[in-house]
Amino acid sequence: MTTVHTFTFNPFQENTFIIYDETNACVIIDPGCHSAQEKEELQTFIKKNELIPKRLLNTHCHIDHVFGNKFIFDVFGLKPELHKLDLPTLTGMTPMAAKMYGIPLEESPLPETFLIENEIIRFGNTELEIRFTPGHAPGHVVFINHKQRFVINGDVLFQGSIGRTDFPGCSFEQLINSIKTQLFVLEDDYVVYTGHGPSTTIGFEKKHNPFLN
Repeated sequence: MTTVHTFTFNPFQENTFIIYDETNACVIIDPGCHSAQEKEELQTFIKKNELIPKRLLNTHCHIDHVFGNKFIFDVFGLKPELHKLDLPTLTGMTPMAAKMYGIPLEESPLPETFLIENEIIRFGNTELEIRFTPGHAPGHVVFINHKQRFVINGDVLFQGSIGRTDFPGCSFEQLINSIKTQLFVLEDDYVVYTGHGPSTTIGFEKKHNPFLN
């Protein structure tokens, strides 16, 4: 049984995820923990549940999704894994955003390996398929668990909305194409865990999302 635990962190109210199963192996996705209290909350959850962090995954590298990258590296020795096309976001756009917003940012370690679309991430008894979903960010990816039918979707699709496309490297047309070709091909009951706000389902968004009808 694979469990998805959600934290909501930082001034942008970003959703951070820890996914784990009965082996206690886990992955940390989009660590947005920024304050000392948020970092402690995440670390306490891992300790309390005796989890063993195996990988640090970034759906994309906008500032609100990578605040905690260095903290995870310092505590657990994990370097971030991301799509190679989002490395310029991590090294260029994110530090610029920190200065623009006046928010302190601990510089993220650089990845040693990159995520490749259509490959499978394995930890414990859990598998996550990587799908390439650009539009909100040049190297955006999502992670799909087919056994329990859920998607860790970052900022691609939201309940009744979609990711912003007014940042550098964004494309509205590309984002819509990503949703239709990578997410809407899934069956309606797949749960979508979003980077902000409540979770939703593929079926609900097919019927009700005003950007996609």
